[in-house]
This record gives sequence, structure tokens and C-alpha cells, in this order.
Amino acid sequence: MNNVHLIPYRLEEITAAAVQIPPGVEMIQAPAVWEEAEHGSGNVLAILDTGCQVDHPDLKDRIIDGKNFTPDFGSDPKNFDDNNGHGTHVAGTAAASLRPEGGIAGVAPSANLLILKVLNGEGSGDYAGIIEGIHYAIDWQGPNGEKTSVISMSLGGPEDVPELQAAVKRAVDAGIPVVCAAGNEGDDSPSTDETAYPGAYPEVIQVGAVDFNRKLAPFSNTNDEIDLVAPGVRIYSTYPGGKYATLSGTSMATPHVTGALALVKNIAEKEFARKLTEAELYAQLVRRTVPIGYPKSAEGNGLLALDALNNFERMVELMNSFNRSGEWENE
Repeated sequence: MNNVHLIPYRLEEITAAAVQIPPGVEMIQAPAVWEEAEHGSGNVLAILDTGCQVDHPDLKDRIIDGKNFTPDFGSDPKNFDDNNGHGTHVAGTAAASLRPEGGIAGVAPSANLLILKVLNGEGSGDYAGIIEGIHYAIDWQGPNGEKTSVISMSLGGPEDVPELQAAVKRAVDAGIPVVCAAGNEGDDSPSTDETAYPGAYPEVIQVGAVDFNRKLAPFSNTNDEIDLVAPGVRIYSTYPGGKYATLSGTSMATPHVTGALALVKNIAEKEFARKLTEAELYAQLVRRTVPIGYPKSAEGNGLLALDALNNFERMVELMNSFNRSGEWENE
């Protein structure tokens, strides 16, 4: 099988300073539901990527376990450090700790992270390793009986590989939502399709990217399987060396949804007083979106807005910001 690669992304800036709650986390209204969702505690988010800086101040308390599926570090399965940067950034957006002494907060700052290094330092890996990583995430059990709650993949390739789709289906059948980046081959036109796998599989939750003005990122892939959009332009998160970086791509939109599912799961399962199926979790996620005026091939069900159900006025405000000319008004 041919290689799978990171969804291409753009590194904007690396800094030593940090912002406590990044704009992307604010934009999807995560802080508004943190208390109700217990900050995502009790959930394990499996991040299949380039690894993670295990001793990053904002991540070290969140990482519950990990494994290396690549030849990096002498193929040592216990060394899942990040020699690229992408995986650390994704992990931080999903679940960086909310520390009183500083740093940044992820979408679900009390969720745990299962770091599965399936891509090497150059950002590539083979399908076999990614498939193995998915099955590992499904079967994994933590020291206190923890199980994977969500699988996140900001990676993709051009090939539709039956074994990859079968692994995804197995995860979904086990009640684990699989969140994937749509890809960055977009041509700024919702009328043409661009696809990458596993994002294009109907079983996954495929995430496109918007900027902070709620405009679709011109690079964001469009196709009939897009489920929703999230912030993916100039996203600030953790980076190797104990630093922080601003990156752009649908890779950056994806962990916003991954972390959001931990919050949604806690809220909805408390409300229903039972464990929800993957389909039910997906329905609860989609309820927390607002349309932003693009075709479904571009925005799916709309922009992730976690507090939309509790704040109808804000939802109407978001919808009314879109004027008849199809342009967002400046705010």
C-alpha cells in the first residue's frame, strides 16, 4: 500500500508565550459548556498523528498512554514523541490542560489523550500502520479500565483502501466516533469535489475549515460527505519544545470537533442517563451547529457552536450575520 500523509498545513508562527484560551476554542463556545460537561473528564481521545511532546507543560497531565507504529526512534513502540510538530499541535487543541499558572486550554481540558504515532517525522506513514493504530485504539484499555471515546485523524491519502474503511466501521460499531480532516486540496469552489481518505468515508465525521470571520477557508475540501466545519485558520496551540504555534489547515479544525465530542458526550449521557451510541452522539453534535450560508458540500450541517442549544439568541445572531449578498458583515 502507498503512503498516507499529513493533511498539508501551513505553519504561521512559533512563540514562547501563550494565550490561556485560544480564539478557536472560544469560537466554538467550548468554555460556555465546560462546567456542564465537566471539562470533558472521563473521556479518552485517541490522536493518530506524528506523536506528541510528552512533557509539554500543557499536555503532560493529559497523556494517559501511547504507542509508536512507525520506524522512528528505532521502531521503539514506547517512544511516541513528536519529531514533526503537527501531532503536538492537534493534541493541544483537543485537550490541553486548563492550568491556573498559564499555558493554553484545549476544547476538553480535562479529557485524556491516547497518543498513537502513525506518521513519521516527515509526516508520512503507511496504510498498514494507520489501520493498526485504529484497531489499537478500539481495543485499548487504560489502567483503570478506561476505553477510547473518540478517534481523531488529521491525515489522509488519495486511495480508498477497503481495510481502512473496515477499521473505521469497526470503531463506529464499537460506539467510537471517528473524526477526520476533509483535506486541503480545495479550490475555493463548493461546486467541485475534492476527496481524501479516510475523511471521505460516510462513516467518519468529516471536518472542513473556516476562519474567524466564519468564511470557508479557500483550501478546505468540499464534497458530499462534509459533516460540519470548525476553526482551521491561524489556530494557536501547543508545539514541541514547550512552545506554541499558529497553524492553518483542516488538520487544525478536526481536533476542535474531537474535543467537542468529549463535552457533548458528557452533557448528553448525563441528560439521557445512559451510554449513547455513535449515531446518537453524532446527532447530539449536529444539534450544536449553526448554518453559515454555504452549500452542504462546503459546510455540511454548519459551524460547530457548542452553546447553541442554551443560547438561542446567540444562534440567531450568528445566522443573521450572514447578509443576502452572501458575504459576512464585519464585526
